[in-house]
Amino acid sequence: MHSEPSTWQEIIARHRLPNAWKASWQLLNSLGSYVLVWVLFYYAHSISWWLVPPLAVLGAGLLVRAFIIFHDCGHGSFFASRVANDFWGCICGVLTFTPYYQWRGEHAIHHGTAGDLDRRGTGDVWTMTVREYLAASRYRRFAYRLARNPIVLFIIGPLVLFLFLQRMPDKKDGVRERHSVWWMNVALLLVGAAMSMVFGFWTYVVFQVAILTLAGSAGVWLFYVQHQFEDAYWERGENWDYTVAALKGSSYFKLPRVLQWFSGNIGFHHIHHLGPRIPNYNLEHCHNSEPLFRDIRPLTLSDSIRTLGLRLWDESSRRLVGFRSLKQPRSSGQS
Repeated sequence: MHSEPSTWQEIIARHRLPNAWKASWQLLNSLGSYVLVWVLFYYAHSISWWLVPPLAVLGAGLLVRAFIIFHDCGHGSFFASRVANDFWGCICGVLTFTPYYQWRGEHAIHHGTAGDLDRRGTGDVWTMTVREYLAASRYRRFAYRLARNPIVLFIIGPLVLFLFLQRMPDKKDGVRERHSVWWMNVALLLVGAAMSMVFGFWTYVVFQVAILTLAGSAGVWLFYVQHQFEDAYWERGENWDYTVAALKGSSYFKLPRVLQWFSGNIGFHHIHHLGPRIPNYNLEHCHNSEPLFRDIRPLTLSDSIRTLGLRLWDESSRRLVGFRSLKQPRSSGQS
C-alpha cells in the first residue's frame, strides 16, 4: 500500500483490457442460464410448486451475476465497444429492474466519494458518525436505527428499491438519466405483459418477485459487506485519498468458489475500486498477480456476519462500532 500512485496505475493498466470472448461467454452462461430457469419454471410449476423454490434460488443467483455484467457495462469495462456496453447494460437493466443510465451516473458518484465523510449520501449505505447520531433528534435516531435494521436493510429495502424507487426519475438527474427511467418502465411493462400471457399474471408476479427479493437481498448484502466492516476507511474531505479509500475502504470478501462465480468476482472489491475499468473476469487474476494485493486481509463469510452489529463510524478510534458502544464511558474529545 506504500507504492507510488504511478505504480498502481501500471499494475491496473495490465488488467484493464476487455476480452470479447470472455465477455460473450459470460453473457451466454449467465443470461442464457437465467432464461433456462424461466423455461424450467414454465414446466415445473404445473407439475408441483415444490419444484419452484430451488428454481427461484438459482434464478436469484443468476440475476446477481447479470447485475455484475450490468455493473461492468456501466463502467465501460465489459466490452471495448461503448455501444456494446450500453446495449447489454440496458438489456441487463431490464432483467434487474434497474434503469441503466440513471444507475450509471449515481454509481460513478459512489466511486468518486466512497469513504469520504463530507460527501456521503449517493450510492452508499446510510452511515452516521457517533457524534452525528448523539446530536440527532429522536425521530432521526429512530429512522437511522430502522434503516440499519437487517430486515429493512436486506429484505424490505431492496424490494422497495428495485420495484418502486427505481421507477421514479430524480429531478436532479440529466435528461438522458431521467429518460432512461421512463424507457425502463415501458420496457418492464411490455416484458411483464408478455410474461403474463405465457405464465398467467399472478404466476409470473409470484416467481418474479421471489427472484427479485432473493437477488436484491444478496446484492445489498454484498455491497454492505464490501464497505461496512470494522476497519473500513472514512476520512474528511481534506484528508481523503482515492487509493487508500479503494484498498482500505473496500473489502476483499473471500467467498467459496460457487458464490464467487454467482457474484461475478465482485468480492475482489478493493481491486475494483482501485481500477473500476477492470472487467469482472480479470479481477481475480489482477489480485493474484500482485503480492501487495494478496497481503490484504480477506473478509470471510463468518467475518461478514459480525459486521451486522456495526452501525456508526467512530472518528476518534477510526472504526465502525455498534450502538452498544454508546452506553460505554466515552473519553473526552470523542467524535
